[in-house]
Amino acid sequence: MSRIGRKPVQLPKGVDARIGERTVSLKGPLGQLDQVVHPLVEVRKDDGTLRVELAGEGAGRHGGAMQGLTRALLANMVVGVSQGYVRSLDLIGVGYRAKVENRRLTLSLGFASPVTYALPEGVSAEIKDTAGQKENQIILRGIDKALLGKIAADLRRLRPPEPYKGKGIRYTGEHIRHKAGKAGAR
Repeated sequence: MSRIGRKPVQLPKGVDARIGERTVSLKGPLGQLDQVVHPLVEVRKDDGTLRVELAGEGAGRHGGAMQGLTRALLANMVVGVSQGYVRSLDLIGVGYRAKVENRRLTLSLGFASPVTYALPEGVSAEIKDTAGQKENQIILRGIDKALLGKIAADLRRLRPPEPYKGKGIRYTGEHIRHKAGKAGAR
C-alpha cells in the first residue's frame, strides 16, 4: 500500500468533483480537468475529500504504485483548477527575444529566421522585462501541470543553455555549470 496514496486529497471551496466509471472530473474557478483512473484503483468522494483506494484484493506492488500515482495526479488537478500553475523561462543571449501574438510565441534565438511556437488551448504566455533587459523572460500559465511542463521543456529544447557562456533558454533559477574553455587562447 502506498503511503502517499493513502492520504486524502482535500477539495477547497469552489472545486467540484464528479466520479464516473473510470474517470474523475474536477471543475473549479479556473477551468475543468479530467483524468482516467487505472483499473487497479478506485476513487471515492467523502465530504470534501477524495480518497484513492485499491480495487479488489490487494493488487500488490503495482497497485500501490498506481494508488500513489493517481493520488498525486488528483492533487495536481485540484491545485490546477483552484490556483493554476506558473512556469517561467529566461532567455540569455545577445539579441534573444520573445513576442506573443494571437496565441503564437515568436522567438528570436540567433537562428536565420525566428522560431514560432503555437500555444495550445489552456496555456497562456506573457513576456516580462527583467533586470533592464527587454523581452527576456517568458511566463507560462495554465491549469494542467503536465501540459505546462511539456511546453516549457519544448521551448527549452529549442536552444538549450550551452556550458561555455550560458547562452540559451533556461528555467528561471536553473544553475548551469560552466566549462573553462580552451586554455591555449590566452
